[in-house]
Amino acid sequence: MADSIDGTMSSLPQSTCLQASHFLSQLSQAFTRSPQLRRAVLGSPSSLQFSTASTATGKRRRKNPRQDPTTLERAASRLPGYVDGALKSTAEDTIEASTQASASDEVERSLFPNAGKNVLDIPPRMRFAPSPTGSLHVGGARTALYNWLVAKKGQLDHPNTEGGFVLRVEDTDLARSTKESEDSVLADLSWLGLTWDEGPDMPLAKYGPYRQSERSSLYSKLAQTLIDEGKAYPCFCTAEELEEMKVRMEAEGIPPRYDGTWRDADPALVKEKMAAGDPYTVRFKVPDGVRVVIDDAVRGTVSWDAEATVGDFILLRSSGVPVYNFCVAVDDASMGITTVIRAEEHLTNTLRQGLILDALGAPRPRYAHCSLILGEDKQKLSKRHGATSCNQFRLDGFLPDAMVNYLALLGWNDGTDNEIFTRDELIEAFDVDRIVKSPSVFDMDKLKWVNSQHLKAMEVEEIQDLVEEQLNFLDMIKEGADDSAKRDFVFATTTLAKQMMETLQDAATNARTVLGYNLPATFGDLEDGGEAKEMIELGNFYNIATRVLEMHDSKSFPTPAADNLLTAFVDGSNKAIVEDNDVGGDETSYPQEYKATMKSMAKDMKVKGKNLFHPVRLALTGEMSGQDVTKQLSLLAMSETDNSAINADSAGVVSFETRMERLRKFCESIPEEFRVPMKKEDGKKATGQDGEKGGNKTAAAVADTTVAAPAVADPLDVYEGPPITALDIRVGRINKVWTHEEADKLYCEEIDVGEDEPRLIASGLRPYLSEEDLDGRMVLVLCNLKARKLAGFPSHGMVLCASNEDHSVVKLCSVPVDAKVGERVTVPGIDFESEEAAPFKENKVGKKKVFEKIAPHLRTSEHGVPEFCGRPLMTSAGVCTSPISDGSVS
Repeated sequence: MADSIDGTMSSLPQSTCLQASHFLSQLSQAFTRSPQLRRAVLGSPSSLQFSTASTATGKRRRKNPRQDPTTLERAASRLPGYVDGALKSTAEDTIEASTQASASDEVERSLFPNAGKNVLDIPPRMRFAPSPTGSLHVGGARTALYNWLVAKKGQLDHPNTEGGFVLRVEDTDLARSTKESEDSVLADLSWLGLTWDEGPDMPLAKYGPYRQSERSSLYSKLAQTLIDEGKAYPCFCTAEELEEMKVRMEAEGIPPRYDGTWRDADPALVKEKMAAGDPYTVRFKVPDGVRVVIDDAVRGTVSWDAEATVGDFILLRSSGVPVYNFCVAVDDASMGITTVIRAEEHLTNTLRQGLILDALGAPRPRYAHCSLILGEDKQKLSKRHGATSCNQFRLDGFLPDAMVNYLALLGWNDGTDNEIFTRDELIEAFDVDRIVKSPSVFDMDKLKWVNSQHLKAMEVEEIQDLVEEQLNFLDMIKEGADDSAKRDFVFATTTLAKQMMETLQDAATNARTVLGYNLPATFGDLEDGGEAKEMIELGNFYNIATRVLEMHDSKSFPTPAADNLLTAFVDGSNKAIVEDNDVGGDETSYPQEYKATMKSMAKDMKVKGKNLFHPVRLALTGEMSGQDVTKQLSLLAMSETDNSAINADSAGVVSFETRMERLRKFCESIPEEFRVPMKKEDGKKATGQDGEKGGNKTAAAVADTTVAAPAVADPLDVYEGPPITALDIRVGRINKVWTHEEADKLYCEEIDVGEDEPRLIASGLRPYLSEEDLDGRMVLVLCNLKARKLAGFPSHGMVLCASNEDHSVVKLCSVPVDAKVGERVTVPGIDFESEEAAPFKENKVGKKKVFEKIAPHLRTSEHGVPEFCGRPLMTSAGVCTSPISDGSVS
């Protein structure tokens, strides 16, 4: 070897030779001593080349490889003793050549497939390594996802390679690891769609087995190698001695660590203790003066002074069971893992794992340590914040794709404002270098919104099997139910809730509400100030409910046809209707028959709009709001057929006949004073001579009275909702309007609301107004709604419009021409100037549904003036107006 080195050096510049001479002298000696270095340079015996030239002895001679300083240095740099261009030669790092040879021969270079390679140049082999000691939670699921995304992208870029996603079970915690937990974690990963290329279900794969409990022979062999090479040693300290050591160091103000009692023990004493069968652990010998440095993909350069940070740590317990860090280091290297993405709480483990890998001569993977996920209180996410296990999210009705989408956003973004991704889009866009360093906050409302966007992008047929799963969770489907009846019920349930679903569970709970009947037993049981009680007190409900009962008794009230219960849920082409105001069936169908009945009642009773529809809805469904009544009654009818698939008890079904009986008793409890409609001329119920509403007079006496009605009470006196000042309604000007590329009902608008930059807002005005109607218009804009994506478009606010009762006509609210862009709209008689009148924060308006509570009190007057509790919406230039009278503002 020396001759070869000398020959090579003669061709090098003199300065290079002088600088390298001392190093090569060391390297030559090490080459003689170390089989490991010889293999690094020469390769295994089977790969050696032999010369075919004859020699004096007639034997073939082994051909020496070319040996130059670069080759030798590169080979040596992979050895644990190589530091800063030189081999360490201290007594602690060298052992007898014979002992080293016998131990090193146990470690084949092929054990570490990435040896000598740059992991950034290898198709990514990623791993997720859960401990089977509980459920898969949000943090673990995100870790698995990030690794899976990198692996899948790598497989697209490098097909037919060994790159992929490895699932490894770290079950060396024998006291806590269970097969049930492992099965649960694997089931959750499967539900999320994070399928693995190698894992515990394929133990005979190339790099298997994939449970640490099945790899003990490998750990024992490598631990013995480290002992033989002087990099680890047996420690016979008892638990009592270790505790005494800890107490002593704490008393001296020294961070507790192992003091090295057995580090340099007499080999004869060690041999004697082993022969006596004394229990011992195997400790790693932390080299003197070593610093471990990593270039973390998330955190940048991180380094540790090993000697100052850790003492000689345990590799094998006295039971022979390896410790976590030893297993992880060995497994990552022996399975060819290129990058390890994990939570920041594992960052400190990297020191020990790096030391172990270096000592074994094994390559280190690239590391990326992600920040923790926090709850909304900025504390580490835990059970106290609600559902955190993946299985609970499945039970709660979240889509796997939506969970994957949201988890990806917890610490990563693609550099755009996009928040909704398909799985394929995530694979294409994901990059480890875009993982952010700051912690992420888990927002359940945001998750529900992401889930709702995925649901809206799916057809009814795509999600009805998932809805059926939710119905089964709630035991709402009979066991052994007729397949056809079950299919119809699931389809109807899905269609009915499609428009309003945030989660799949919403479809099941909505069906339970529809099948139930929440009308109280008596009028007195109604909540004071509630919407239902206020509506009944207006006087229309009693007469309308009585008419419904009369028609039911005479069998003239329309009900769904038992042989065609899906007619309300499908259009003429038999496609599911998901828009609530769309009516199914042809001219002779139940929905059309019901519609004709309502028109007839409106004409006969001289009542229309909400004064008719709200009482009818409450009478038939027991609710003041909800989906189309014909759809609700059709779903109810499904529960009453002979082959019904609905478990009536679990679903809480209240039959139509029972509803009518309860309605009859409820009507009997309504006081006489609320059985007479309000006078049309003043919008209030007639009053008695004492000025109290209704007095003690009969309806006839009230009708005959000649006493003038007192002044109308101020609606604001009985208003109990949020203050109108909670809303930040401003004057805006539409600078630009265009049609949304992916939503056929949306316009995209650029609106100046007096801020530095115009706002982007999406509105559902496309079915009602043309682009010319909007372009350049002054409008009213609700500005303190939380920004959200509408079909991928970032919308930050809402344009206020007026509409008639059934929302078939929608028009813009008009602003006086001299109004100032950006000025806040006010209401007379209400303080908008004080500190208390400041608008609510965007999150509060969204989360507390403030606007939804105020909206019923935003109406247009008979003259078309938008009002709040009878007071006009004002600008500095005057009153706002609209073309629609007696309508709503939203």
